[in-house]
Amino acid sequence: MLGVLLAALDQTIVGTALPTIVADLGGGDHMSWVVTSYLLAETVATVLVGKFGDMFGRKLIFQTSAIIFITGSFLCGLAGNMTLLILWRGVQGIGAGGLMVTAMALIADVVPLRERGKYQGAIGAVFGVSTVIGPLLGGLFTDNLTWRWCFYVNVPIAVLVVIAAARTIPSVRAAGRPVIDYLGIALVAVGSSALILATSWGGNEYAWNSGVIITLFAGGALALALFCVAETRAAEPMLPMRLFRNPVFTVCSVLSFVVGFAMLGAMTFLPTYLQYVDGDSATVSGVRTLPMVIGLLIASVFSGNVTSKTGRYRIFPIVGCAVMGAGLFLLSLMGPGTSAWLESLYMFVLGTGIGLCMQVLTIAVQNTVDYADLGTATSGVTFFRTLGSSFGTAVFGTIYANTLAPELKSAVAEAARATGADPTQLGAAAQSPQGVKGLDPEAAAPVIAAYADALQTVFLWTVPVAVVGFVVALLLKQVRLRDSARAGSTDMGDGFASPATTSGDSAKLLELAVGKLVRNMGPEQARAIVDASATRLDMAGAWAVMQVDLMTRTVGYASLGLIAGRRSLPPEVLLPVFERMVDEGYLTRQNGFFSHTPAGRREAGVISAAWADWLGDRLEQDRGRPRSAELRVAADAIAKRLLAEDLSEGHFAPRVRVRG
Repeated sequence: MLGVLLAALDQTIVGTALPTIVADLGGGDHMSWVVTSYLLAETVATVLVGKFGDMFGRKLIFQTSAIIFITGSFLCGLAGNMTLLILWRGVQGIGAGGLMVTAMALIADVVPLRERGKYQGAIGAVFGVSTVIGPLLGGLFTDNLTWRWCFYVNVPIAVLVVIAAARTIPSVRAAGRPVIDYLGIALVAVGSSALILATSWGGNEYAWNSGVIITLFAGGALALALFCVAETRAAEPMLPMRLFRNPVFTVCSVLSFVVGFAMLGAMTFLPTYLQYVDGDSATVSGVRTLPMVIGLLIASVFSGNVTSKTGRYRIFPIVGCAVMGAGLFLLSLMGPGTSAWLESLYMFVLGTGIGLCMQVLTIAVQNTVDYADLGTATSGVTFFRTLGSSFGTAVFGTIYANTLAPELKSAVAEAARATGADPTQLGAAAQSPQGVKGLDPEAAAPVIAAYADALQTVFLWTVPVAVVGFVVALLLKQVRLRDSARAGSTDMGDGFASPATTSGDSAKLLELAVGKLVRNMGPEQARAIVDASATRLDMAGAWAVMQVDLMTRTVGYASLGLIAGRRSLPPEVLLPVFERMVDEGYLTRQNGFFSHTPAGRREAGVISAAWADWLGDRLEQDRGRPRSAELRVAADAIAKRLLAEDLSEGHFAPRVRVRG
């Protein structure tokens, strides 16, 4: 959770510090790239590190990602100009992507299935918390220390994460070597970067009809087209094109892009408005963005709960996009004379609209795709949200820079004429919130109006994006919500987090779906399945035989100390039942290690088959049995593990007598 907190916090912590950073380093035209470079690097890293974790071990990748993040944070704090800050933010983003995905994968590796939803929900809640505290911390550091502490603060925490990871995280590595879609990753990174550069530089660094901008647009479109072609031929595609044959996935991907566009774009520029127009300090501007975040959290939890109870989700993206559009329009009405309470209401409306969309998009997609596509579909929707965030900040930044430059030039000239002050000094003062605040009211009024007009234009031009989202949301189909999707509807992780697994890791998503299906089923169900099977063993004997089967498959050996340690029991308590199984010919014991006899293997097979059949029936009712051989094997392995966990909770101990 600490690792995820670090990564998620840095998406929002710089928002309140950006005006001060620009005043210190210059380069206001590139302000949005402080956020965009982080998000782009994080997006690419998210895809890569999941596969690398399978290849080299997640513990190593988690620690490496933390070290990369530390390095990027420290160098961001030392940056002497905007170009270096943007570069080091990209390094930070690479580390952040590794931390988030590997943290989720580690939870899937070490936490029992029944508990996994709770842990992943807690990890997801970290994203919600970071959305709240990021702007606050950014403001506090900027006002009371320096904006550089927005980055330095990560270093000691990340060092603790590396040390704690070395001591506590187990080494887990996949048995096979996954195929990485390097070509797909490269093409989508190049295409996205080119289009974002074009929108960022257009009308700012270069004219819209200049060769550079036209080349960037054409090159970006070509790279994305080649990406689509490459994905149809890749062995393990990053984003399989077949997913777009599913209309629910297509609609949710577009909506996810719109949500990311509006959310991070608004969160990046709202503090700028509050500091320049309302004259708030960085800390106060962070506090004043809370209504938007509170609206987002309340609406997200509300939509998740209603979806869980009713099974209906289609209405939320439709209403959410409408409310989001209304919120953006209301923000465009804000000006120097708008009261703080009215501005807070406008921000709350925008946050509510985003929250109504955010939670249900992942649920809708997971509800309609096959098990084999659970991982890719989940990652795909999150990928589009991150991409939308990148484009949102870039487009917001372009509109802001293109509108502000002429407005500010006219405002400085007007202030100079009205007060007789030196235009050069006025121009310098107008570049920072503190400078504007220090001007006399007559000189400050036109400067404040210039910033207000620029930011009003930014929010007004974003309304059409929400309108597009509303029209697309009308195309979303209502499909009966499956039990596994309904069980996960209230998990905060579905709304806020990055992908829980890598794009091709469908087995992990299968485990999560099964965990949701059986979350409320107790050990009585396991007893019933064992009793209904053809086994000749009693419950205690079945538990012992299945524990040996589980330990042999997962660890490579089964000893009494290992089994007892896993269950926090003294070995003496378990010894009688294992000795009885040896005496009855189901287990053998040699040098302290237990193994199955042929009779024991038969009983383990009978019990496992009964459980797998029961689980298969539940999966078929939920969304159809897994079709691929790989996922059928995964389902059988999950069945055995769940059975061992359930029988462990079955309270067979009264049948066991402790010697002495």
